Amino acid sequence: MPSSATAVRDHPELAGSVAPSRRTRLFALPESRWAALALALFLAGLAAQLSGGPPWLFWSLYLACYLAGGWEPGLAGLRALRDKTLDVDLLMVVAAIGAAGIGQVMDGALLIVIFATSGALEAVATARTEDSVRGLLDLAPDTATRLNPDGGEETVPVTALEVGDLVLVRPGDRIAADGAVVAGASEVDQATITGEPLPADKASGDEVFAGTLNGTGSLRMRVGRRAEDSVVARIAGLVERASRTKATTQLFIEKIEQRYSIGMVVATIALFVVPLLWGAPLTDTLLRAMTFMIVASPCAVVLATMPPLLAAIANAGRHGVLAKSAVVMERLGATTMVAFDKTGTLTHGTPELTEIQVLPGAGLEEDELLRLVASAEHPSEHPLGAAIVRAARHRGLELAEASDFTARPGRGVAARVADHLVEVGSPAAFLDQRADANTADAAGSGADALVARLRLRGHSAVVVLVDSRPVGVLGVRDRTRAEAPAAVAALTRLAGAAPVLLTGDNSTTAARLAGEVGITDVRAELLPEDKVAAVGELRAAGHRVTVVGDGINDAPALASADTGIAMGGAGSDLTLRAADAVVVRDDLSAIPAVIALSRRARRVVTANLVIAGVFIAGLVIWDLAGTLPLPLGVAGHEGSTIIVGLNGLRLLRRAAWHRAARS
Repeated sequence: MPSSATAVRDHPELAGSVAPSRRTRLFALPESRWAALALALFLAGLAAQLSGGPPWLFWSLYLACYLAGGWEPGLAGLRALRDKTLDVDLLMVVAAIGAAGIGQVMDGALLIVIFATSGALEAVATARTEDSVRGLLDLAPDTATRLNPDGGEETVPVTALEVGDLVLVRPGDRIAADGAVVAGASEVDQATITGEPLPADKASGDEVFAGTLNGTGSLRMRVGRRAEDSVVARIAGLVERASRTKATTQLFIEKIEQRYSIGMVVATIALFVVPLLWGAPLTDTLLRAMTFMIVASPCAVVLATMPPLLAAIANAGRHGVLAKSAVVMERLGATTMVAFDKTGTLTHGTPELTEIQVLPGAGLEEDELLRLVASAEHPSEHPLGAAIVRAARHRGLELAEASDFTARPGRGVAARVADHLVEVGSPAAFLDQRADANTADAAGSGADALVARLRLRGHSAVVVLVDSRPVGVLGVRDRTRAEAPAAVAALTRLAGAAPVLLTGDNSTTAARLAGEVGITDVRAELLPEDKVAAVGELRAAGHRVTVVGDGINDAPALASADTGIAMGGAGSDLTLRAADAVVVRDDLSAIPAVIALSRRARRVVTANLVIAGVFIAGLVIWDLAGTLPLPLGVAGHEGSTIIVGLNGLRLLRRAAWHRAARS
């Protein structure tokens, strides 16, 4: 996989990056430093004002705060104005200057600090998303062992690999390129690509992916794609492009702010210029125009939107759901379709022994068979072996000492336990081998039937041989989360449509899991780009899609959906960055609850906008039709702000979450 320099060359969107794995610090960005300086100057000015210092001192500090926090948004606003767009940042800077012009310099400085801080947080969030994308590009190694035609080996940069090259992958190595196995056998952990919870057995002819982890065997593979075309590189590109697309999404109030802001500016100028043309006094005209600008300013409208959404964010955070912004909280309530990943999302993501089938005539009880298998598997590092050992210990079985342990990549393990040769492994390795050797017997036929039944029910089957004779079959599967069926049912009620299952796992396992939790639309064996395409289809059909997932392979789908929710317990770093919200406690029931809470927040926002609109209209009419005293205008403006703020803060109460959870 490319080094940082190569990654920049192959992925222009990462230009300027130096260290792929570095996490951007808060004050490493200029936006953060300017915001911090503006805050410090504001606090110093406030302290000087409250302590009775000379006016020139706190005015100087406040004006310095204006410069520190306002120059960047002001400059950006002027550039937008040059492109015939009225930027809200420019309006806020103008409003702050206007406040200073009528003696309200502290209010203007506070507005500058709020906007500078918001911009800094957005810059940090963007930078850390890019950090995660660069970290994804670092999953695969920088070098590979290429096999020459003369049989020699050489270590080369991954970027030097060409399609058709032969590469040696040793045990424990990460695979350096997408391709196909031509010799050898091993198990490969490819959860980063497909999301499957168990390592996949690989032998000649099987496909492998860059960035996946080889197990105990040695593989020879033929390169099928160059580094920049690998699946893991395409995942990084998908996340980057989807993140840039989603960055254009705005709050509802921001969608109408252009028209409102232009109207307010035009009205303020007219209210100042027209009376002057008719001979009105300059001071009175300026005071009326400034009063109009204050009472017509969108402060109450902005607060009508933000407090309910921020209160909902805080309440959800207390209950284990972290929404990353007010935009996210607003968008969650618009969900009309939820798409789930399977492994680690609807399931726990770890294999569990679920069935023990002893073959007739084996002469063993279930516990005795399990004790033999667990004793043989105890030295193994394979996840299936760990699941079997956990099950034996859960039953309180005492494991015997195993000797002559052998791990056979792609086949299983063998060990001598209590003077018996115990072999545990895949049906393909043991049963097919017996058939090829023309030694099939009734026990072998019975094992075949059990394997078939287990697979139909979505289990991974493990065959057990004692002294070369089949004695049992074990069923292992990923455990479904207990709350999954209720969460699916609640989301169906909320969204008006049943959720969809998008998984890289095989169709049989996916269908079994979907049947358990109540999902009928199942799309299985999907690569990350296929999941993105599926999300695109749902959105094209008119749905507002929320995707729930946990693995790196889910990150592109989370980023391309209207809203992405990551399961935080086992979620990869890139997934957590690409997601808009994170379920910290890994409780699926929190997802319908946070969507219901978001919908309530949207209703409160609507009510607040009505309240703010009534106050603004009343004060503006008063100012235009009569003479609205400035103190009364300020009181009315601030009063409406307080009312909508308090109304929104009702969503902070625990009762709001409990009502949402019962929806």
